[in-house]
Amino acid sequence: MELLAIITVLILIQTLFFGFEVGKARGKYKIKAPAVSGDEMFDRHYRIHQNTIEQIVIFIPSLWLFGYFVHMNIGAGLGLLFLIGRLIFRSAYLKDPASREIGFIMGFLPIAICLLATLFFVTKGMI
Repeated sequence: MELLAIITVLILIQTLFFGFEVGKARGKYKIKAPAVSGDEMFDRHYRIHQNTIEQIVIFIPSLWLFGYFVHMNIGAGLGLLFLIGRLIFRSAYLKDPASREIGFIMGFLPIAICLLATLFFVTKGMI
C-alpha cells in the first residue's frame, strides 16, 4: 500500500507543479486572470495542467480500486507509467501539441487497465 500512496502523492505533486507553471506562464506572457487564453505558449501550459486534472480525476480512484481488488504493486507500476507519461506529454506538448500522442497514450493505458481490470475482478468475485 505504501508504494501506491507514494505514487499517488507524486502524481498530485506533479499536478501541482503543472499548476505553478501555469501561474508562471501567466506572468511571463501577461495573461491577466480570469483569462484562460492568449499567448500560444501560455495556452499550452494551461492545457497541460487542465488535461492532467481531467485525467487524475478518473485515474486516482481507479488506481486505488485496482490496488485493493487486483494488486497493489502492479497498481504502483501503472501509477509510475502514468506519471512518466504525463511528463512526456508535457514535454512534447510544449514543443508541438501535435506530438503529444506517446505521452497521452502512456497516461491513458494505465487508466484503461485499472478501470477494466478492477471491473473484471470485482465482477468475477461476485459470481
